[in-house]
Amino acid sequence: MIVSHAHRFIFFAVPKTGTQAVRQALSAHLGPDDWQQHALYGQARLPIPALAAKGHGHLSVREVAPRLERDTWENYFKFGFVRNPFERFVSAYLFLFRNSLGGGQREPKRITEGMKAALNRPKFRQRVLVAPQSELLIDAMGELALDRVGRHERLQADFDEIAQCLGLPPMPLAKRNATRHAHYSHYYDAELKEMVAALYGQDLTRFHYRFDQQ
Repeated sequence: MIVSHAHRFIFFAVPKTGTQAVRQALSAHLGPDDWQQHALYGQARLPIPALAAKGHGHLSVREVAPRLERDTWENYFKFGFVRNPFERFVSAYLFLFRNSLGGGQREPKRITEGMKAALNRPKFRQRVLVAPQSELLIDAMGELALDRVGRHERLQADFDEIAQCLGLPPMPLAKRNATRHAHYSHYYDAELKEMVAALYGQDLTRFHYRFDQQ
């Protein structure tokens, strides 16, 4: 999460959509009075106690909007990135279990069964890294509240356009926090596809994603 008063923008960091790379690039251009909240690479907190208490930087529109000054919320350029939910879920799962998946545990069939088991646990489904992307980006009326939603599938190109809108120079994005895996379709069977589609139905509809077989 970044709130830049110097450049008048608000960046919403949706987990596993390239946000660490975007945040790193933007950080080089922030002013001394700009705000960040993140936890993975160092610690930073917004100067708003209710938001700082969240302990991570993946804050939602509905959490942030009521706690910013009205002029800031209405007039700053708000943006974030989204990703195909089927691919994002594989990336999130492998990241969350990166320390326990080794050897045969990384076989696609074992990962498939592990993802099914995880989805059957309510506590897992409530984790911010697993939450539907729409839940982070819609307002209290259920409407998408951002001025621009870029896509992970064309991360650099969309980020370049956003930077231009903000009057920032071109910035190559470095790979940060990337999870290595085969094409996501290798980890799905019919049952898992149905489970993930049910969880991310709103994302699939709102952002026009589908399951693509490699």
